[in-house]
Amino acid sequence: MAHTEIILTANIPSLGAEADIVKVRRGYARNFLLPHGKALEVTKSSLRQINHLKAKRAEREAREVTAAEEVATKINKLKLTFTLETGETGKAFGSVTAKDIHDRIVAELKLEDLSKHAVVLDKAIKETGEHEVSVKLHPDVTATLHLKVAAPVVEKRAEEEESSDYDRKPRRRTTTKA
Repeated sequence: MAHTEIILTANIPSLGAEADIVKVRRGYARNFLLPHGKALEVTKSSLRQINHLKAKRAEREAREVTAAEEVATKINKLKLTFTLETGETGKAFGSVTAKDIHDRIVAELKLEDLSKHAVVLDKAIKETGEHEVSVKLHPDVTATLHLKVAAPVVEKRAEEEESSDYDRKPRRRTTTKA
């Protein structure tokens, strides 16, 4: 297959960042990257533009890192509590998933741009207690979220009603004789 070298002018997640020189297939470069202004052909004049692109890339990455660090400090201070229904043996019905945690972080901190895959959770949390979950905000910035998973509080009223049901006298049956 025929490949060509190009200089990226924009950040493309599957390919690279600004000022990267990458090899791609000719058709991809000719039909998509070059017409959309996401890349330049490697020429003497375009090689001179690399310094400008590198400065632009460094500026963008610095903005992203500072924004991620600000969000990380907010997440590090945040403490969330989830409730899980548990049976008499202590086994949980359901679990706390990465999506549940993501939704609560977005709701609590009012973040619209938090990635769905930012919450790093090996498996869903099924046991009560204190847990620490890492949230990857940027390749260089990771925050730690403190969770508390608790069983729901059982009200005393429900227990009293159950015990009073057993104390009740049975109804009398009335029969009419004809």
